[in-house]
Amino acid sequence: MGLLTGKTALVTGATRGIGRAIALRFAAEGANVAFTYKSQHEAAQSLVAEIEALGVLAKGYPSDAASFADAHAVVEDVTAVFGRIDVLVNNAGITKDGLMMRMDEAQWDAVIDTNLKSAFNFIHACTPVMARQRCGSIINMSSVVGLSGNAGQCNYSASKAGLIGLSKSIAKEMGSRGIRSNCIAPGFITTDMTSSLPETMRQECEKQIPLRRVGTPEDVAGVALFLASDLSAYVTGQVINCCGGMDC
Repeated sequence: MGLLTGKTALVTGATRGIGRAIALRFAAEGANVAFTYKSQHEAAQSLVAEIEALGVLAKGYPSDAASFADAHAVVEDVTAVFGRIDVLVNNAGITKDGLMMRMDEAQWDAVIDTNLKSAFNFIHACTPVMARQRCGSIINMSSVVGLSGNAGQCNYSASKAGLIGLSKSIAKEMGSRGIRSNCIAPGFITTDMTSSLPETMRQECEKQIPLRRVGTPEDVAGVALFLASDLSAYVTGQVINCCGGMDC
């Protein structure tokens, strides 16, 4: 029996990278998986097929995570189809990097809306469902730059720092209902977001990581599994760094 047998998980932004790895790891541990995606329809169909091949249910939802109405519509349908929501992973995220003095309002708003407001949207929609169940685990995908900041990423850093404050506040608000809320702060992880970096920069980053390697989406998925499962039943309001020991 898997660690998540009988549970239903909802993962936002799951057609690639960390979100995809989490969806597959949860399914391998027995969870039924609902997920959202913005536009990658073929990738979504492929993910549904891979999840169902593991013997569980799956459904993908084309949705703008930054839309309050879309989030509530998704959660309403997930509840109708799957009957419950035990785990919410707020993973949807984008970057629009640039120095603050050159950043325009649209770059700021897009990142804050997609990375931070989307988490509010889905938490707002999911907590009534979890409260009725008297259980639930909310996992928000932050970043080490949400703890340390990063030049050229003031919008991204602010959104990821905001997720930490949001997670801790939800943990205090919803703990009495049996709902846990935690953050994962990945470091340098091999994803589409980091694939465009020059190889020399990648090598320099590896030198700064005590484990001497770049992380993988599967590394982050392992931490997410811990937070989603009953192994972390007494863990809430926490930030778990998944960064190979790099300084934050």
